Amino acid sequence: MERRLAAIFAADVVGFSRMMAEDEVGTFERLTALRQDILARSIEEKNGRVVKLMGDGLLAEFASVVDAVEAAIQIQEEVSNRNATTDPGQRIELRIGINLGDLIIDGDDIYGDGVNIAARLEPLAKPGSICISRQVYEHTRGKVSKPFEPAGVHRVKNIPEPIAVFRMVDPNGRPHPVWPRRNARGAIAAMAVIAVLSSAAFVLRDDLIALFGGSEGETIAAEKSRPSLIVLPFENLGLPDAERYIADGLTDDLITDFSKVAGLMVIGSNTAFSYRDRTIDSRAVGRELGVHYVLEGSVRRAGTRLLVNARLTDVSSGQTLWAERMEQDKDEIFSIENSLVTEIINRLGVDLSASEQERIERLPTTDLEAYDFFLRAEEAARSGFRPGLREALGLYSEATAIDPAFASAFAAQARIEALVMRRNYDDVLPYPVARERAYEHAGRALEIDPDAAMPFAVLSELQTVDRRYEEAMRSARLSVEKAPGEAAAYLALSFAQTFSGSHEEAIDNFETALRLNPLLPSYARQIASLSYILASRPERAVEILEEIKDSSQGIEDYFTILAAAYAEAGWTPKAQATTSEVARFAPHISAQLYRVIFSHFQRQEDLDRIIDAMLRAGLQEWTFDFQPGMRERLSADEVGALIDGSVWQGTFEGRGPGLMQISDGGSMAMRTSTMFITGSAYVKDDTLCMQQPGLALGRPACGPIYKRAEDTAGRGLPFSYVNAHILFHFGPDG
Repeated sequence: MERRLAAIFAADVVGFSRMMAEDEVGTFERLTALRQDILARSIEEKNGRVVKLMGDGLLAEFASVVDAVEAAIQIQEEVSNRNATTDPGQRIELRIGINLGDLIIDGDDIYGDGVNIAARLEPLAKPGSICISRQVYEHTRGKVSKPFEPAGVHRVKNIPEPIAVFRMVDPNGRPHPVWPRRNARGAIAAMAVIAVLSSAAFVLRDDLIALFGGSEGETIAAEKSRPSLIVLPFENLGLPDAERYIADGLTDDLITDFSKVAGLMVIGSNTAFSYRDRTIDSRAVGRELGVHYVLEGSVRRAGTRLLVNARLTDVSSGQTLWAERMEQDKDEIFSIENSLVTEIINRLGVDLSASEQERIERLPTTDLEAYDFFLRAEEAARSGFRPGLREALGLYSEATAIDPAFASAFAAQARIEALVMRRNYDDVLPYPVARERAYEHAGRALEIDPDAAMPFAVLSELQTVDRRYEEAMRSARLSVEKAPGEAAAYLALSFAQTFSGSHEEAIDNFETALRLNPLLPSYARQIASLSYILASRPERAVEILEEIKDSSQGIEDYFTILAAAYAEAGWTPKAQATTSEVARFAPHISAQLYRVIFSHFQRQEDLDRIIDAMLRAGLQEWTFDFQPGMRERLSADEVGALIDGSVWQGTFEGRGPGLMQISDGGSMAMRTSTMFITGSAYVKDDTLCMQQPGLALGRPACGPIYKRAEDTAGRGLPFSYVNAHILFHFGPDG
């Protein structure tokens, strides 16, 4: 009996029986023409072989799985183009399924489970789309011209094991539903993608709005060597809305404790909290995420008592392994948490080291009032919006004022301050203050609890931005060591490696974080995509970014990085269309701005490659697409001669009339009707550099000054100064 491994391609016509009933002859002729003109030709071009025709279906095999997927993409594109000029009643649409498997060869025919799975994948595809198995996805990810997205785990006829399915992303950008249509709870994963993030330099546990979302979760396979678990948000039964944070705090604390155990894989809080307030099938969630066990429960108050119900379920069998009802006074909530963690770890047969046992048993605080403030702060921070962040910082301060040894509160406060710094939310905290406090509070957390993981992650990212690479690596690795199951620790390490030039390692750690937390923050994905670009895997960068197109809040960063990925992948029309969109809604964004905010790349060639990709994509070099034209560029001496303390009056592009003044000592001030900025200025080479503590991570922005050659009489505004932030047309003393 001959066997071989091959990619199996199964195609079928949508609604063929109806079409034949309406127009038998015409349908047959159109199908025959489509098979000859498109299917057979494309399969042959991609080195495939048509095995057999089956009524309205077709079965083919390919030696290369990449060729099989590319053939399917090409076929669907050509069929779509043909349908665009065809009467709607005569259009033929295909579904295609592709699997990689072992075949039994019988003459020219093929048999086996590999063929059966391909045939079962095909009807799961939408008309005009493609479904592939996990094996195909893993072999083609980043190597084919269209991205694929998770489409859930499906049980299909005559196949004993469930199949993880991936669908081609809708060409119009609409995400496919990721659960079977018959499952009324299927909106879970699609609706989890509504939140996430922003601009300029690092990745915490973070991007608070992304505590509830990111992109649609990638279907993950649990590691067989260790048990895996998701803690679903504990249900709030009868607690007033003002106290719902108690149930959320219990959930979050359990996830944090489980993440400290090396022998257990626990899904991160971003993904877990995406299921809050939804009616769900816990076993279906477990199968979708590829975990072995689900812990779920509820919290109810009876006077001063808390009643907690909890249940541990085996996903594969549906068996309840353990269930318990616990009742304690509200001030004994830590006892409830400790009992739950201990019981679950014992039930799963996980061995704890002495240090892990100590970390789990360590109480975050012994003061219930401080803990109450902390839980309220965590609830406020989850919004991700400025008012919530401002409220959270105040509540964290209340918690640490009550209990100055509350390490978790200091660490969480540092996390939010670092986020505020990165997003440049001056109305929450000025940049220099946010940076200083983030360092201070992360350090204070570690003084109290040297085994805490989050402060090391925060410090690593701050140190990377400050170009202290060795310290950043050391901090990130300590974060991973302290919490080997925490996605944020691996993101911090990936972040440091991205900007220090270790791109393959950065990718590995990002993928580890993705396994631990499928709904990673969007900004984490944006930063990781830089490593994929720099590791010459831009197609994977495109795939990662296109998955979060509808959920990314750092909109300018998102589109400019996506444009760079398109350019590196050779998809010039998409790159140019993307930068055109950026110019439309953000005319101030420029490649020079990214030279400033990404200047913590350790290797200049990495920064140059990213900027070059942005420019090739069509991103403007200077803000407001400034072009010097016939203007004459001033030399360093000529720029210095202009700086004599006089007032420069003129017009700021995008802001209107204004003035600028630079003293002989280098102090600088700019003013318009909507802006007042102070800082310092100096001449470097033949550019004027300005540095303002609250802008672009406090980094200098340098640019040339030009003079209109024809304006010899000094009429109008003869000079133009441009840097990464401003374009100012001016004349000294008006």
